[in-house]
Amino acid sequence: MDDLETRELRYFVAVAEELHFGRAADRLGIAQPPLSRAIRQLEQRLGVQLLDRDRRGATLTDAGRVLLREARGALDAVTAAARRTRRAGDPKRSLVLVTKAGASHELLQRLLHTLASEPGTAPVEILLCEVGEQARLLRNGRADVALMHQPFDDLAGFDTEPLCVEGQVALLPAGHPLAARRHLTLADVHNVPDLPIARWPRLDGSYPDGPGPEVRTQSQLAQLVALGKTLLVIPTSSRAWQWPDHVAVPVTDAPNVTTVLAWPPNSHSPAIASLVRSAAELRTTASPAPQGEGPGSVPEAW
Repeated sequence: MDDLETRELRYFVAVAEELHFGRAADRLGIAQPPLSRAIRQLEQRLGVQLLDRDRRGATLTDAGRVLLREARGALDAVTAAARRTRRAGDPKRSLVLVTKAGASHELLQRLLHTLASEPGTAPVEILLCEVGEQARLLRNGRADVALMHQPFDDLAGFDTEPLCVEGQVALLPAGHPLAARRHLTLADVHNVPDLPIARWPRLDGSYPDGPGPEVRTQSQLAQLVALGKTLLVIPTSSRAWQWPDHVAVPVTDAPNVTTVLAWPPNSHSPAIASLVRSAAELRTTASPAPQGEGPGSVPEAW
């Protein structure tokens, strides 16, 4: 029998993420013995071993990694179904738009201004998040639409509307010699001995190799740059959160970034359709700037 219960999936995800039955049991608010029994029963039903266990904890098998990915998607879908159903029954519901804090700030302002001028449009609630969180918030129904960025964000499975193409800049501590340059290249910003590039987690949560600090939030990054501990290459529009201690210098030879509006596929929401139409009217495509004036990007840095 292949039917799985959401309770079983939640139990397994907790163990797979903690890789320790005791910590997973504490997280779930249950005792460890019934959790261990539930996971063994799940393995027996599926006919595969999901975890290798030892005294220090547990590690995922190949089958376990597959179930973790599938279970997260299934749990997100169940959560999203409940949230979207509740919102559909609320006559005063707003449209939730999620975006990285500080990203595409001017574009977002223009979009909201356009919507406000159209009669009958639903109010828009802005949900600010950290880097890489938009996809999860769309999939679990916490948000209805998102501003996202190619090639960095996870757009798999979403419908999208491209809005604009922009270059990028290196964000540097104001006192660093590179901050005095009019423009930089990728070679200039890689392997700077005293200023290694910050490392964001990949879509799977792992970090790329390198000497730079591992960061998860923009506030962490902003302070590390100001302290002269790291640099980052980011889309030009993300300078909205730039500190006085930072300097942004164009990087001329790296790929541009496309800002898109993304939403769950097969949506029948009139509010989302209205937002997409408004976004399409604002679409602007900026040509790559001339040598010495246009920014670029390093994909693993944003």
